[in-house]
Amino acid sequence: MPAHASDSGWLLTVALAAPVAIAGAAYLAAPAHERRGGRGWPVRRVVCAMLGIAAAASGFVGPLADAMHDSFTAHLGAHVLVGMAAPLLLVQAAPITLALRTLSVTPARRVARAMRSRPARVLTHPVPAALLNVGGLWLLHGTGLFAALSGIPLGHAVMMLHFLLAGYLFTASIAPADPAPHRAPLRTRAIVLVAAVAAHGILAKLLYSAPPTGVATADARTGSQLMFYGGDAVDVVLIVLICAEWYRVTGRRPAPRAAPAARRQPTLGGAA
Repeated sequence: MPAHASDSGWLLTVALAAPVAIAGAAYLAAPAHERRGGRGWPVRRVVCAMLGIAAAASGFVGPLADAMHDSFTAHLGAHVLVGMAAPLLLVQAAPITLALRTLSVTPARRVARAMRSRPARVLTHPVPAALLNVGGLWLLHGTGLFAALSGIPLGHAVMMLHFLLAGYLFTASIAPADPAPHRAPLRTRAIVLVAAVAAHGILAKLLYSAPPTGVATADARTGSQLMFYGGDAVDVVLIVLICAEWYRVTGRRPAPRAAPAARRQPTLGGAA
């Protein structure tokens, strides 16, 4: 894999770090605004947001981002962090709900209108979201696209951005914490989640047995194991979340009581 170009590395680092810093500052400012208005915002959502932003940032700047240029294991570790753990945390931070509560009327209406739009309906449906997420992984690692992107300075940033956005859409389509006007039925989400987990696991096993061109066998095997088991850990959380929602929707409903059996009336010709 090509070495990281360092000619204008600091400029690239600043360009990649700036959106992360802005996102973190904006999220922290919103709960403060809510408190000043006499409304609260759950601390757990703030913690999820900060952890999610940190996990996402690890794929763009810092030691892990630097290691990705020479290590396939680091690349797949970044996939788990940026494409799976970070989206899960960011979705649970409920950024859309927070934005709707803190923005002024006109911007909030624009956000709500965008959430109800046809593109949002398509992108937040579990099937297209899974195709973008897991299908993108298969396309990247099953073709020469990975080698091509690795050979250009911004290639890893492009891959990480796809991991983050596609992972967020998929996670939000399966276990949303924000309002979802086009939310798919629970049964559909559960089926898509099981299929996505299987496809992700199969890809990890294929990378273990047949490393991409230019990747050492030991590096590929270590990375694919990290992808398999790390991905399973995140998927377990998703399964718990969707099961919890299923229970909230159906499990708390009291079971219908059986109609009492009709009392048997003696007939005129009954036995004495």
